[in-house]
Amino acid sequence: MAIDGTGAYDGPAGLPGLVPEALALARAHGFPHSCRPEQGRLLHALAGGARVRIGETGTGLGVGLAWLAAGAGTGVRLYSVERDAARARLAAGVFAGRPEVTVLTGDWRRIAEHGPFDLLVLDGGGQGKAPGDEPADVERLLAPGGTVVVDDFTPATSWPPLHDGSPDLARLHWLEHPALHATELRLAPDLSAVVGTRRLV
Repeated sequence: MAIDGTGAYDGPAGLPGLVPEALALARAHGFPHSCRPEQGRLLHALAGGARVRIGETGTGLGVGLAWLAAGAGTGVRLYSVERDAARARLAAGVFAGRPEVTVLTGDWRRIAEHGPFDLLVLDGGGQGKAPGDEPADVERLLAPGGTVVVDDFTPATSWPPLHDGSPDLARLHWLEHPALHATELRLAPDLSAVVGTRRLV
């Protein structure tokens, strides 16, 4: 969930697939937290490497899911879960003509019903950033060699990375996870994502 991500788009020109439709829906319903274009381009590229399944937590109104669907190859299934039933219903409408895309309603943990995933985007739960938000179990949710993306960090400028003056435990969890080869990617001066690949052994 990007702060004012919806407002970061100049217009629909050059956006792939159903991204313009999802973006228009987000704007029409005053939803400001769509993924930013920088995040969308990363998701689009990573989706191209998925072979069987892509999962996403936090559908919002479908902008990030549209980037993923546009990048995914033929035969790849996409599953996204949104806790807000009204948003899930609206987002599902964007993908009504795309049978390979399923929008679920409920807690982010529902994503496990459809794994393991070649690509898992944690944007609406499972990141471990907020109190009570347990980090997703990537050893269970990712196929060996699969990739996890944890969105919406402010780029680190020190080690250990800090958040509000204290060690950023969520970021450290992902960067130092024993089952992952992980790195932080700076997507913009004010935005980064942690991307990790599940170790094969």
